[in-house]
Amino acid sequence: MAEQKYLESLKEGIVNLDFDTTLKTTKEAMEAGVDPVRAITNGLAEGLGIVGEKFERREYFLSELVVAAEVMKEATSIIQPYIKEGGARAKGRAVLATIQGDNHDIGKSLVATLLRASGFDVVDLGVDVPTPKIVEAVKEEKPQILGLSALLTVTMPEMGEVIKGLKAAGLREHVKIIVGGSPVTKEFAEKIGADYRAADAVDGVNKCVEWMDSKRV
Repeated sequence: MAEQKYLESLKEGIVNLDFDTTLKTTKEAMEAGVDPVRAITNGLAEGLGIVGEKFERREYFLSELVVAAEVMKEATSIIQPYIKEGGARAKGRAVLATIQGDNHDIGKSLVATLLRASGFDVVDLGVDVPTPKIVEAVKEEKPQILGLSALLTVTMPEMGEVIKGLKAAGLREHVKIIVGGSPVTKEFAEKIGADYRAADAVDGVNKCVEWMDSKRV
């Protein structure tokens, strides 16, 4: 099977919420030499994007969204060793968190998956993370990038509190801050002093890669 057919099959597996077929195809694709990063970005992630669109159109419900994310997570765990086998030096380190008061995890988890696939070390702090814990993680882990996620309008201001906390700790100038989540706008990101607002997971990862590549010029 040609690489493109594997990618299409992976995408369709996610869209159809077909756990067994997706995992089987993932294993076959890796054994056939399909590029692991493309398998995630051009196969699984595209399928999850379609599921997200169906969710927004109310063709799928939250249960389908959760299943699709779980299938993606399992498939990615199969792909991950093939990425590590390259032995390449990490592109950079990123700390990710869904801010305090918000328990949404799917978008952030997708970003974590794609960043790892792109060669980053990723420290995922999880959901509903208090601002002091995020600041402490930046201090301890010394990441080049901090990613903050929010899917609730009422929790968005906490992103600004994180940035204030980093400034107070003298850490702000040492880390790029990228924010995301459906209610987060470019204007809001600029207002709180973030470096970038990601339109979606792929856009966010592309910006992180761009930042790290520019450091090597």
